[in-house]
Amino acid sequence: MSKFYSKKELFLRIAWGIVEAIAFRYSPRWFYGWRNFILRCFGARIGDGVKIYPSARIMYPWLLEIGDHTLISWDVKIYNLGRTSIGSGVTISQHAHLCGGTHEYLSGHFDLARTGLTVERNVWIATEAFIGPSVTVHEGSLVAARAVVVKDVGSQTIVGGNPARKIGTLEKPYNFAVDGARETKG
Repeated sequence: MSKFYSKKELFLRIAWGIVEAIAFRYSPRWFYGWRNFILRCFGARIGDGVKIYPSARIMYPWLLEIGDHTLISWDVKIYNLGRTSIGSGVTISQHAHLCGGTHEYLSGHFDLARTGLTVERNVWIATEAFIGPSVTVHEGSLVAARAVVVKDVGSQTIVGGNPARKIGTLEKPYNFAVDGARETKG
């Protein structure tokens, strides 16, 4: 028995692993409603018009909340060990990694820290970006391709690099899911 997971959660992990491998990952790309239904059956809170590609990996649906009209593209990894919230109008491009957990490396026991993370509304997380544990990416921000975000990102801020730092500001609120590319290519 794990000290980090209840018996119920261990059972859910096994059940989700089976369902994800069969019914989620092998569904046709345009079966967004089907994948949203499956995630809801496992406790995820999914808004209207959400598009999640079949190759996206979601660790624990019961710890996930996604707002309306959000896109999660090819091979996105949502490693949500803690409560993870993704707002409305968000685009998460291919191969991005949202990591909501880490280890307490100074604890002497390497204890698991199930932190979660938050992506507020109207954010674009570009290709292969990494969002680290406990981070909040505030409304209207853009995380550039391959950026490594380990600290909170302010509203309407553009960040890039490793570690990510401010490289610009968006002058007006922008809805990336509506104003930008509706679907990422891949």
